Amino acid sequence: MTTYAIGDLQGCYSALQQLLEKIHFDPASDTLWFAGDLVNRGPESLQSLRFVKSLGDRAITVLGNHDLHLLAIAEEHKSTNDQGLKDILNAGDSEELLYWLRQQPLLHHDPVLGYTLVHAGIYPHWNLYQAQTHARELEAVLQGEQYRDFIFNMYGNQPDKWQDELTGFDRLRFICNSFTRMRYCNEEGVLDFSNNGAPGTAPENMAPWFAIETRKTKQDQIVFGHWSTLGLVKKENIFALDTGCVWGGKLTALALEDEPPQHFSIDCTAAANPADFVKK
Repeated sequence: MTTYAIGDLQGCYSALQQLLEKIHFDPASDTLWFAGDLVNRGPESLQSLRFVKSLGDRAITVLGNHDLHLLAIAEEHKSTNDQGLKDILNAGDSEELLYWLRQQPLLHHDPVLGYTLVHAGIYPHWNLYQAQTHARELEAVLQGEQYRDFIFNMYGNQPDKWQDELTGFDRLRFICNSFTRMRYCNEEGVLDFSNNGAPGTAPENMAPWFAIETRKTKQDQIVFGHWSTLGLVKKENIFALDTGCVWGGKLTALALEDEPPQHFSIDCTAAANPADFVKK
């Protein structure tokens, strides 16, 4: 019985099946943890979403920014040219899939394994208990009757620093951005959304969230994805698993029960062109 954490799928269902074959995944005994972004940019978003949902309690996934973007498109708050997302919206089981998606958590913690799963990371000024509390706060909105109101107020980079006094959509937006979009911040806790390159490419006062000296979760083992230019990282309780499958990199699984955790990867064929997503 093994728990495998897997990096961002982004609609690369065929690659996932190859990876599961490589690790000899047994749905009767093994469990899969997905680091979010099941959909978008890859060609098989519908198949990916259906498959993960079909695994029931043999799979755990956290919400990523692309998953939330799909929910915004479904509410006609955003539009898309991505055929994979259009396939989901046009599918006969679309409503069921979207409902299932927004029931998924932003953070999953397993006290027995001693690992915490998130999409982008945990805000450095939060300890694990605070992160769990704030995650549940937003999850309750996404799973409740007010989720459309939040979706229409989800986008934006402000506020860029946490304050306990934050309220309303500003508070929820910061929580959302921290769990699903964060890469860099400074020691004061100000988030930087303008840089997504590998460490060393951001301004000197900005560091990866996990490298902040005063980070409160240094003793917690954190598994995350989101950051393809970061690549595979396994050090100091940090396990980064987005190895850029959709860009022609790899799809990676981490066996959490192994000591130390062992990773398995397969080579992927590029399903998206980075030039298509450069901001004009």
